[in-house]
Amino acid sequence: MSLRIMLLMKSNSYKPLDNRSMRTQPIREKNAKVDLTKFASIYEKGSGISGLIKGLPQILAGRDFCDAVEAIVQAKKNKRAIIWGLGGHVVKCGLNSVLIDLMDRGFISALVFNGATAIHDFEIAMVGSTSEDVEKGLPTGDFGTSEETSHWMNDSINKGVSRGKGIGKSLGESIIKGGQRFPHAESSLLASAIQKDIPVTIHVAIGTDTIHTHPSADGSALGKGSLQDFRLLASIICRLHNGGVYLNCGSAVVLPEIFLKAVSLVRNLGHPLEKFTTVNLDFLQHYRPTQNVIKRPTLGSGQGISLTGHHELMIPLLAATLIEASDN
Repeated sequence: MSLRIMLLMKSNSYKPLDNRSMRTQPIREKNAKVDLTKFASIYEKGSGISGLIKGLPQILAGRDFCDAVEAIVQAKKNKRAIIWGLGGHVVKCGLNSVLIDLMDRGFISALVFNGATAIHDFEIAMVGSTSEDVEKGLPTGDFGTSEETSHWMNDSINKGVSRGKGIGKSLGESIIKGGQRFPHAESSLLASAIQKDIPVTIHVAIGTDTIHTHPSADGSALGKGSLQDFRLLASIICRLHNGGVYLNCGSAVVLPEIFLKAVSLVRNLGHPLEKFTTVNLDFLQHYRPTQNVIKRPTLGSGQGISLTGHHELMIPLLAATLIEASDN
């Protein structure tokens, strides 16, 4: 008898499972996750952002969005840190004015940039535009070769760091003092934050940013300035304890790694760091933000919230909701 026939005969020996003795229970005794009290409400014309948000279903992202808003509002009320980590895409989406307004309203107590974010913001201050066509410039080697961007940024970093400043403060003060070089300084996050005495820390990986290819780039200044900003960020993170909020918006690798190490340093030095909220806001949920921002730092204490959506939609929506939810 062939193996195929033997297998067929063996499989035919099985019978359907007799389920007549299966236990059941009344539906009202089930612990349901969803009920009508959590359903969305119909939007009423004229009710505005408040009406829209109040009408969201208190399920999944609808609930998470409201939780994030509540955490930020309470952090402001209780004078805890509200730290915004921003990837370059946030600036490229045209959100500077929204974020500057949130600074004015007390919803941002510190800004955290990677190198790309600083470059885009610096160029906005210089010429009111940014984000070049990589595909067009790369074949000829002209991508990332803007003279003013590289020369002025590196010069600002080199001089500022030599005077004991981090990269964030060095660039922000350079824009403020630059006069006619920066006709759009009022649209710069860097300049606005420094003027409002809001710390900005910038965290670079050598070789990741276009200004590093320029002859004026000084690795020792970049490293020293970025390390100083890391230590400054760690100091700010201490104020997340007991009600602060950290938001990671649009950085998939550098800022989540920076945040995780800063959290570990703070705890290693004996500073309490529990009961805070982390939020990752991006149009894709990546591994490092999920682990290093949402899950690991809040393990056993606090809450981590993932909000998925485009920055150009989600950040204005979040800002408008915060404004409506605020007492002033």
